Amino acid sequence: MWGVIGFLFGAIVGSFLATAAIRWPAGEQAASGRSRCDHCRRTLSPFDLIPIVSFLVRRGRCASCGKAIDRKHLLIEIASAAIGGLSFSLAPGLAGVGGAVFGWGLLLLAVLDVEHFWLPDRATGTLTLLAIAFGAAGAAPFPNDRLIGMAAGFLSLWLIGRAYRLVRKREGLGGGDPKLFGAIGAWLGWAALPTVFLLAGLAGIGSALLARARGEAISATTSLPLGALLAVAAWPVWLFLFARG
Repeated sequence: MWGVIGFLFGAIVGSFLATAAIRWPAGEQAASGRSRCDHCRRTLSPFDLIPIVSFLVRRGRCASCGKAIDRKHLLIEIASAAIGGLSFSLAPGLAGVGGAVFGWGLLLLAVLDVEHFWLPDRATGTLTLLAIAFGAAGAAPFPNDRLIGMAAGFLSLWLIGRAYRLVRKREGLGGGDPKLFGAIGAWLGWAALPTVFLLAGLAGIGSALLARARGEAISATTSLPLGALLAVAAWPVWLFLFARG
């Protein structure tokens, strides 16, 4: 039952995350105004707002203009529902709610980083504050581990970026990456940071090899969305560490 509740609630959250991922980079507020078609701007009916189901029933097209609905809506809703379902079923209670919130925040940031190389301070800051709040409410890890993790995550990547700039005379890390790593440290604690960084590095190598296999040019100056790689690595680490009972 907890898994079903988490899945359904996650799908609802995913609808908001998808809207934010599309509107926010365009300079619009995700929570302002009624939900509408991105093409004809028609206000959506209650039936059109049912997460996942509406997209499938409408076959991915607006009921009014017939234009294709951005598939990010469906994919983000499914991913968000899966995060909620797994979190709630594997760790019922406060821990599961925290894990779901952590995963949803990482999902939004990963999408924004992949598509726009953008990690908004507002999103990473909120994710960090929520981590501190859940720690204060009693969710593992302990508050001290979270605070140390926040500082260690931020400083480690900031120093790496600073050193790279001094040696190579150009930017190697975006300004949002250290902040996101600090937020991850606030959720997982300092001891989990090396594992997250290692998994993110392996994911980055895999992404580069896959791109090269597709015929894309890969060089020392090729940009990869480090924030998205960190996000993809961090939530499975949470599952392993805190969702086992």
